[in-house]
Amino acid sequence: MSWKDTYQVWKDRTDLEPKLKKELAAMHDDKEIEDAFYAPMSFGTAGMRGLMGPGINRMNIYTVRQATEGLATLMDSLGDEIKNRGVAISYDSRHNSRQFAHDSARVLGAHGIKVYIYDNLRPTPELSFAVRHLHTYAGIMITASHNPKEYNGYKIYGEDGGQMPPKESDMMTGYIRKITDIFDIKLADEQELLDNGTETIIGEDVDAAYLANAKSVTVNPDLAKEYGKDMKFVFTPLCGTGRMLGERALRQAGFTNFTIEPTEAQPNGDFPGLEHPNPEFPEAFVRSIKLGKEIDADVLIATDPDADRLGCAVRQPNGEYQLLTGNQIASIMLAYILEAHKQAGTLPKNAAAVKSIVSTNFAAKIAESYGVEMINVLTGFKWIADQIHQYETGKADHTFMFGFEESYGYLIKPFVRDKDAIQSLTLLAEVAAYYRSRKMTLYDGLQELFKKYGYFREKTVANMYPGVDGPAKIQGLMKKFREEAPTDFAGHKVMVTEDFSKGTKTTADGQVSELGIPESNVLRYVLDDETWIAIRPSGTEPKLKFYIGTSAPSLDEANSKLAAFEKALKEFAEE
Repeated sequence: MSWKDTYQVWKDRTDLEPKLKKELAAMHDDKEIEDAFYAPMSFGTAGMRGLMGPGINRMNIYTVRQATEGLATLMDSLGDEIKNRGVAISYDSRHNSRQFAHDSARVLGAHGIKVYIYDNLRPTPELSFAVRHLHTYAGIMITASHNPKEYNGYKIYGEDGGQMPPKESDMMTGYIRKITDIFDIKLADEQELLDNGTETIIGEDVDAAYLANAKSVTVNPDLAKEYGKDMKFVFTPLCGTGRMLGERALRQAGFTNFTIEPTEAQPNGDFPGLEHPNPEFPEAFVRSIKLGKEIDADVLIATDPDADRLGCAVRQPNGEYQLLTGNQIASIMLAYILEAHKQAGTLPKNAAAVKSIVSTNFAAKIAESYGVEMINVLTGFKWIADQIHQYETGKADHTFMFGFEESYGYLIKPFVRDKDAIQSLTLLAEVAAYYRSRKMTLYDGLQELFKKYGYFREKTVANMYPGVDGPAKIQGLMKKFREEAPTDFAGHKVMVTEDFSKGTKTTADGQVSELGIPESNVLRYVLDDETWIAIRPSGTEPKLKFYIGTSAPSLDEANSKLAAFEKALKEFAEE
């Protein structure tokens, strides 16, 4: 059917959910209608994410039920043992998240699939933990992470607690696409599911188990006891899920002198005053900075709405606060972990850290100085989870120490298999206490690392291409970079071109070798000064992302180089 036919089908439904019916009646712009109905929502290994509203290309009860029906059909095909293991479900503070979660439970219940659903909202990392803790086959997290309030999403997890592997995800997508009537999906009565034991409410039992594991995140408990009790810092969950578990984890680790930003302390799907509830943006720290100055806080820490990402701002000598990048936060945490274990004599000889291919070389330099191997993987935390699985099953001889992505996601201990802002919150407080024990701040600590390893600067530029023509524009730009093959940027020669879609690494003199990494639509260039540039389409949004990473002996030089490379990259893309 054409988008107009699909739109008409929705308009003709007399039983359409009342709120959606009202929103549909208010749609008059043809472009808006076409975008909502021209194609089903994209469903990948990370699930789906998009604007809420009526339409097959929108997050609503019907598209959520359709996705869950696909999961249920997949589990039906795998037999009763898989169905009895069941699915864990959690949700964040966004509008409709609770209903989307409970509708998912009802769809699964109609297939006789065991469901474990939280009694209230919980962070994404606790959902990952619950899948492992309860030994379920899958997990569903209703969240749009750090997107604006108009968005929601559906994240799907596999039995290891990481994002569902591509094979199973592709099978699930196939079942989703076979559903011919999005309105004709059977829903069980939830009270009946509770009465017959198909559905189980979880909460404090899993919280306690998570927190018991979180004790292992602390490297040196004495730091919190001695320096944490009077160290002032601000914590904001940005109106999301991070407060309850984050506050308990901090107190458990010995930190008591923190202040929670009051206007952002409670869950609120409107995210008042936060157009983007994203801890990488300065706007997320406006209120925390004001509060930090009032109480003379050393550091300000923010978690995003589903508490898988963490950002921070550190106090400078002049009393102002500077936001750190995800790469800087990861590097300073890794440096602390390795130094603390070295001092304690507990750093394994086969220690390894893991980062994505678009994350900083700063952390790699730090790891190298401790004799620790840095493993590079594709973007997506599932690839970090895959490395951990290889270590635990003996397929690779490494001990996992730390994993991160530049997009403000970090993992310290592998009882979770996704980025975990609750773990990161606890560790970052410990790192701040460590520098306080040396009469330094986190800002001072970062400067110390820069002086030792060089000044590293990175930037991500995300260009949005919304609407029907968006995917073609993104594909066209990726094709341009492949076919026209740039040989230099800003006067620096391209020494290596890595094309992850082909799995090849090509040197400037034409030598080709294999990358040894799974295929992905990513291009990466390594220049003659060790600068790297990468380009990849987003897996969940209509974005093309450009990444630049460079370094120099001074901050001014690094900033100058970064600006030059960004300009050269833009010029090539727009030629």
